[in-house]
Amino acid sequence: MTDRQKDRPWLMRTYAGHSTAEASNELYRRNLAKGQTGLSVAFDLPTQTGYDPDHILARGEVGRVGVPVSHLGDMRRLFQDIPLEHTNTSMTINATAMWLLALYQVVAEEQGADPAALQGTTQNDIVKEYLSRGTHVFPPVPSLRLTTDMITYTVNHLPRWNPINICSYHLQEAGATPVQEIAYAMSTAIAVLDAVFASGRIPEERRGDVVGRISFFVNAGVRFVEEMCKMRAFSRIWDRITRERYGVEDPKRRRFRYGVQVNSLGLTEAQPENNVQRIVLEMLAVTLSKDARARAVQLPAWNEALGLPRPWDQQWSLRIQQVLAHESDLLEYGDLFEGSHVVEAKVAELTEGALAEIGRIEEMGGVLAAVESGYLKSRLVSAHAERRARIESGEERIVGVNCYESTEPSPLTADLDTAIMTVDPANEARVVAALDAWRDARDETRATDALTALKKAAASTANLMEATVECARAGVTTGEWSWALRDVFGEFRAPTGVGGAPVAVTAEPGTPLAAVREKAARTAAELGAGRLRLLVGKPGLDGHSNGAEQIAVRARDAGFEVVYQGIRLTPEEIVGAALAEDVHCVGLSILSGSHAALVPDVLGRLREAGAGDLPVILGGIIPGADSEALRAAGVAAVFTPKDFGITEIIGRIVDEIRKANRLDPLEVPS
Repeated sequence: MTDRQKDRPWLMRTYAGHSTAEASNELYRRNLAKGQTGLSVAFDLPTQTGYDPDHILARGEVGRVGVPVSHLGDMRRLFQDIPLEHTNTSMTINATAMWLLALYQVVAEEQGADPAALQGTTQNDIVKEYLSRGTHVFPPVPSLRLTTDMITYTVNHLPRWNPINICSYHLQEAGATPVQEIAYAMSTAIAVLDAVFASGRIPEERRGDVVGRISFFVNAGVRFVEEMCKMRAFSRIWDRITRERYGVEDPKRRRFRYGVQVNSLGLTEAQPENNVQRIVLEMLAVTLSKDARARAVQLPAWNEALGLPRPWDQQWSLRIQQVLAHESDLLEYGDLFEGSHVVEAKVAELTEGALAEIGRIEEMGGVLAAVESGYLKSRLVSAHAERRARIESGEERIVGVNCYESTEPSPLTADLDTAIMTVDPANEARVVAALDAWRDARDETRATDALTALKKAAASTANLMEATVECARAGVTTGEWSWALRDVFGEFRAPTGVGGAPVAVTAEPGTPLAAVREKAARTAAELGAGRLRLLVGKPGLDGHSNGAEQIAVRARDAGFEVVYQGIRLTPEEIVGAALAEDVHCVGLSILSGSHAALVPDVLGRLREAGAGDLPVILGGIIPGADSEALRAAGVAAVFTPKDFGITEIIGRIVDEIRKANRLDPLEVPS
């Protein structure tokens, strides 16, 4: 044994929440009993996008990818018997972050906690929602105001709370290179801090207090040397920006404080047991280097490419962290990479590239202007397309996917239907009934008055946090709070980035894409159409549009006319667009688990409109039993993460169009 003093381990969290507040509360208490040292709350998509569970867009989404929180009663049940004054809670919430923080504060006060003692984080980074995750509600300028109001409020009332977690995690999931991940996150931080200090609500002498509460949430991929260097570059650039741009002299206030979830994009459906070693390598990238070590870590589960992890799967990921922190000697040493010429060269390269990209964004007028112009989104779509092309060509190798594909049967997935957790379809009706009961029991006059005051504050320059806290106390619901602000601020549809994405895969003679282009052109000619037309639709509230965008880009490159209107559409809107555009195929993309409710709705509406022969294909995280049921219901083809060959998928789409139109199969290889 050694007598060396060990560093304190990072906060260990598990991203969790599902079904109901009661079920999630039970899960949280079990995880804390297993040694988890912080909570990380996953909210369902209606909560994240400001809808109550009885809204049409919430259908099929309630309790699927997180816990539904519609009002103060839900928040009370979510944290029952969990003392918030002594708990560090991270909430992955953005457009509605102010609302959820208000609910959290009121519940803590009801428990007897001092708000000044509350510790935790609200993600509250709306820029990356426009670019990658899709849970935005309001336009960029009022969204930035909500963020600014939260930050100035917490500095004065919740001084130990991190009011924003600038989040590059989802940028990497959307295809960002390390340089882009650093640059776009730092550009967001600059926009936020500039707005906070321009508000006039922070005295000059308290600038360091604001900077000291800014945190980041990053991604760590499997290229762990590059990822570790990325974190050192992040730290170096943040220190420079906060010192030179904002004049913060205290090095403790300038410290780059970040939490991490390791990469989920790289988890595979094929041979999913390999995901365990991927997760371990990715965790090492953010823990090995003491000078750039994460303050909090949450790991995905091995089976997240298959569906919702079970408690046992989440426990496995927690134990990975605990073994490293408590059994190894990692925390007994200083920085292992100090003085490394290799590491220093890579850090310098990433730093130089990121600063150059930050400069380009500044020249455009800042990150909000770069979002609204579509520049950032098109860069991400392009980077993702290039990565997918490398995987398809074999240049980028993924074990079990495009190399070493032979495998023994896995006992972990012998029964796929029990290898993941499922949410009871009847849960949604119970949540809606509970919402109705809440509305019936509350003081309606107080709730109405609180919403009126919120709208009045939104139309002025007042800090919205005070009015929001009163809405929480008055029993206002998530949807009511959001609609009040929608009435003042409006809504926003982010650019898709598809039109500006360059060609990532060539169609030179003899290539797979050239063969698919030929097949598509011959099929269009036989149908008397100039080009085949494909509608790519995302029904419901699932904002993870990466897959849909890649299908849209590759179909365009294969000669299709592509109709893609972005995220958050109802089945009725999708069918209406399919009929209006006279498309040859409808492609649906759903990763949230709402496919069982939404896809049959689309099929039914097409049949009612006399377009029942129009082929419908589906892509997403679809369990095997659901795939069989959907094909039996009329879906022409189902694609899941194991189907990584996008050009092959486009070829299959042409085949389904030919089959639906009773054309003979073509011998052109796809």
